[in-house]
Amino acid sequence: PPLRQDEQLELLERLDFVVRHLVELRKEVEELRNSLQQLALEIVGEVRAHLEETQRVTRRRKFPFSRERSDSTGSSSIYFTASSGNANTDDGESEGGYTTANAESDYDRESERESEDEVSCDTVRTVRRDSLDLIPEDESPLLLDSTLEEGLGQLLEQADRLHSGDERDKREGFQLLLNNKLAYAGQREFLWRLARAHCDMWELTEDADERRSYATEGKEELELALQKWDQSAECHQWFAILCGQVSEHESIPKRIQAGYVFKEHIDKAIALKPQDPQLYYLLGRWCYQVAHLGWLEKRTVSALFEAPPTATVQDALQNFLRVEELSPGFSKAGRVYIAKCYRDLGNASAAGLWMNLASELPGNTKEDAESEKELEEMRSV
Repeated sequence: PPLRQDEQLELLERLDFVVRHLVELRKEVEELRNSLQQLALEIVGEVRAHLEETQRVTRRRKFPFSRERSDSTGSSSIYFTASSGNANTDDGESEGGYTTANAESDYDRESERESEDEVSCDTVRTVRRDSLDLIPEDESPLLLDSTLEEGLGQLLEQADRLHSGDERDKREGFQLLLNNKLAYAGQREFLWRLARAHCDMWELTEDADERRSYATEGKEELELALQKWDQSAECHQWFAILCGQVSEHESIPKRIQAGYVFKEHIDKAIALKPQDPQLYYLLGRWCYQVAHLGWLEKRTVSALFEAPPTATVQDALQNFLRVEELSPGFSKAGRVYIAKCYRDLGNASAAGLWMNLASELPGNTKEDAESEKELEEMRSV
């Protein structure tokens, strides 16, 4: 029998619902396919590089001695040093040092140089950035005279003040730190503030390439700093933030991998500085994002990682409430997140309460401004 008009309307709505979800599913499958293709290319590249390196090492082992030695002192400096009688008298060396000279082939020296190149990639990056080497923390005061030390204290105070200011202040702070990098690049307090300034520039810049450049440079600064100051909560905090910024335009697998690194360093920072509300806010955001991973992200995580990251909305809520406990009214965005958590958990009254509390706070940052938009959408719903 023919359907009634209301039944026809209901059927059309159901068909429309199915079609829309099929379109969304097709887009997600296409994105997953592209991500897997990119991942496959990366794996093939890594395997090929590994095979080439293995074959090269095998050839060297098969022919351990070099070609005919050159007469230049550049390629045979060890030989001439040994035969001139200036060689070390190690065990197993023959009279006059000839055993040492013959044992040290061009192959050995080339392998040594290649090994040093692989191990010292961080040093190469340091040379590219003004040829400055970091110094141990306990030696840093010895290299600063009283004038420089006093200047550093004033510089850090000014950098903190500019970081808390508006867009113009943050740009000025970034330039100020760059101008003083030559003098204070070996100081921990200076370096993490310089990385923080890179984060500020990332937020202020709209161009994708410029943002990636700011985040990458700041991350490299802290990679070096963490080798010296692994017990610095600030170094771990800003390194985690920069990792997230670098991965913003990366593929899904790389974004997920960056999420692991972010969580690791935020956990370390909290262990070192457990009373810092900013750290719990960052951890709350991470938990909230993990709890709301889309279907495609969840499938990718399950396919690529043995132990996928896990977090719930309740975990996020506990961290945001911890922020309020340590510093009431810490941020407008934090209170909006609390309202969203309660909404997701089905507690409408608590969500409404925290929406009102969020409205009482001014919007001081770009993130606060975005939270205000979310607040308006929640009110309309």
